[in-house]
Amino acid sequence: MSSPIDSASEELAAGRSSTPEALMAISSEKLPSNDDDVDLVYDALRAIRSHLRMEVAFISEFAFGKRYFRYVDAISENPPIRVGDSNPLEESYCQQIVNGSLPEVIPDAWLIPAAMDFPVTKALPVRAHISVPIRFSSGQIYGTFCCFSSKPNYSLDKRDLLMMRTFADFASRQIERRIISEIACKEKFERVRFVLDTSAYKIVYQPIFNFEDDRIVGFESLTRFSHLPMRSPDIWFAEAEEVGLGEELEMAVIKKAIVALHHLPQHIYISLNVSPDNIANGAIARVLENVPLDRIVLEVTEHTAISDYPRVLSMLEPLRSKGLRLAVDDAGAGYSSFRHILQMHPDLIKLDIYLVRHIDTDCKLRALAKALVSFADETAVKVIAEGVETLEELDSLLRIRVNNAQGYFLGRPMEMEAAMALL
Repeated sequence: MSSPIDSASEELAAGRSSTPEALMAISSEKLPSNDDDVDLVYDALRAIRSHLRMEVAFISEFAFGKRYFRYVDAISENPPIRVGDSNPLEESYCQQIVNGSLPEVIPDAWLIPAAMDFPVTKALPVRAHISVPIRFSSGQIYGTFCCFSSKPNYSLDKRDLLMMRTFADFASRQIERRIISEIACKEKFERVRFVLDTSAYKIVYQPIFNFEDDRIVGFESLTRFSHLPMRSPDIWFAEAEEVGLGEELEMAVIKKAIVALHHLPQHIYISLNVSPDNIANGAIARVLENVPLDRIVLEVTEHTAISDYPRVLSMLEPLRSKGLRLAVDDAGAGYSSFRHILQMHPDLIKLDIYLVRHIDTDCKLRALAKALVSFADETAVKVIAEGVETLEELDSLLRIRVNNAQGYFLGRPMEMEAAMALL
């Protein structure tokens, strides 16, 4: 059975209306949001309040039979209403204005008998009042965009109403965009949380060959996700990072991957993909405690920027002193990989698949790969080619002295039992 949030997501995405209760459920979630959208809404409230010389401007949301104040801008530091306050819809001007029982422009509420029926008219007091509905692109009414003052304003006219509608339309786009963003964030969080809670992933191992010794020297551990929607692992990890579950997911798969050390021969290492953030925050050091580090290679991906190299290097130092080796992944794919190589002094450089694919027919690829091999020789670093898919590619790599390689031609990623059988 779908939740109100799921229903709201589907309906908003499809351009259909969504229930106020579903939107309220989303609004009440503590999810990451775009602060720029919030600032723009407040800018709109402040501008209209100042232009109309009103004391308070606010945006309300209708849900569960109540009016909730979501955005409030006031001339006073202690306004009569605050964000989060609520009251029954039937006790508010907002509902009556949307229903047509009260006019949108009220120069002086004390001159309108229907307005005087509301205790708030005298209690606040409310004299000048102008309000328009906030509608989403689907036509669904979210709430109202309002201004009021404790003094009458007989200059209010249709031009002011037109300006209110313009600002309300602007605010509605920001609010709708924010809600849709929060829906997407909620869905991502729930997907990743489900994967973690149910272990809806498996670890596969791709063999790494050394052609000088003519044997397998290690396996790169890779993650395969079984939960829908089916998509590449990098998307799963990116989503996890977006919703604050990146460290938990990355450490979970690493814990599962290193179990293979108990089943593989002592001379075989396991290569683990890790983000720089999870090196810098100490997460990987905690997971690798009591693990034979001379059988571990950490691969730092080219795609992730490192803002604090000294911090990352200081966290790696005690691990490397115990035998852990460091690899820079995707070398040659972009500028970051070269910075990683120069700053981190890795033990291994992994040539990106872009450099390897068609290296037998592209002289420019061979030239760049040769340059990296020459650099590796000068700095006592080993080079591993990734993504080898043909005999011709392998032959070209061997001719330029790349003696370590992995790829579909040499062995596809496989489960641990198959890896043991291959050895």
